[in-house]
Order: sequence, then C-alpha cells, then structure tokens
Amino acid sequence: MKAVKTIIFDYGNVIFNIDFKRTQQAFIDLGIQNIEEFFAHKAHDPLFDEFEKGNITAAEWRDGIRRKAKQPALTDKQIDDAWNTLLLGVPEGNHDLLLKIKAQYPTFLLSNNNEIHYEWIMKYLKADFGLTDNSSFFVKDYYSHLLRMRKPNADIFEYVLDTHHLNPEETLFIDDSPQHLKTAQELGLQTYLMTAPDNLQLYFSRNGLLRNL
Repeated sequence: MKAVKTIIFDYGNVIFNIDFKRTQQAFIDLGIQNIEEFFAHKAHDPLFDEFEKGNITAAEWRDGIRRKAKQPALTDKQIDDAWNTLLLGVPEGNHDLLLKIKAQYPTFLLSNNNEIHYEWIMKYLKADFGLTDNSSFFVKDYYSHLLRMRKPNADIFEYVLDTHHLNPEETLFIDDSPQHLKTAQELGLQTYLMTAPDNLQLYFSRNGLLRNL
C-alpha cells in the first residue's frame, strides 16, 4: 500500500455518534413492524435511499413513514422526534482531533445524510460548539442529499476523487459500514472499518499517521 496523503471520513459512528437501536425502537413505537427489514445498519427500505439522495422531500418521506406505520394521523413532530433519536452527538475531543488531522492532510467528509438530520445536526453544532457547520474541519464536507448521490454507490466516491484530483491509492477512507468500504476498495482506496469499542481517537493514537499527537 502507498503512503496515505488524503483522508476521507464518514460522519455517523466515526465522528458523530449514532444509535440505530434507539431509532428502531422509536419506529416500532410509531407502529412500524418488521423493523430489521425496514431500518437497520446494513440495509433499509428504499424510502431511506430516496431521502438520502434528496429525491424526495421531508414531507414526502414523512408520508412514507405514515403509510408504513399505517398511522395517517402521526404528526410531523412525532415522526421527526422518532427519526432524530438516531443522533447522539460528537464525543469530546473529536473536533480537536479533526483540526490536528487537517493540519497534516487534506481531509474530506462524505456522509449519507438527509434533510431532517442535517437540520438537527446544524442546530446542534451551533448550540453546543458555536459552529455554523462542519466546514472548518475539512477541505470540503459532502452530504448525500445535497449531492443527490449516496454511498455505497460508486458515483459519489468518483465525484469526490475527480473533483479534488485525488489518487485513490493514496487516499484513506474511514467508515463504519462494510458495504461502503467494499465500493471504496473496488475503486482502489485504502479503507478502515470503524467499529466499537474502537473510535477515532484510539485509531489515530496508534496508526502512526499523525505527528506529535
């Protein structure tokens, strides 16, 4: 493998903690059945793919949840609150680490996201950290619903690589989803699967990529 010269980060469960089990339970409470088929880490209903690609609006996505739950009277707030149970927050030290990494490497964010979660995260960053967004931590931060592409499809990786003239063999991609890493590997990127109890700070404390960490 070549030396790493660029790093691309996933967001959920790499930089920002999320919890699929909390959201599965919240959806069950709304009336959704067969939850492992509908919403899970490795696979989910096409409704989520379309939302993460920005092909449907938040209103259309909520209507899809109502149909799936067979609960037409569910309010927007009930649905949003259930959906946002996924979001926990940024562990202490991760933002400082990202700034150290950016000082030594061109860094990028590549996140599967959606209109509702994106709005929640931006408000959270403002309230808890005084940040308007994530842009200060990366050369560029990319979100699937704004690009109209999502992982694990190759086009979103190719877009970032081509836009920034990155050599995939010299680029490290860190993600918590094996299916995303598979595509990255097929495109020639170096990859690392982030799984608990490992975390970003532990990984960079041992991998030798940073000087004076």
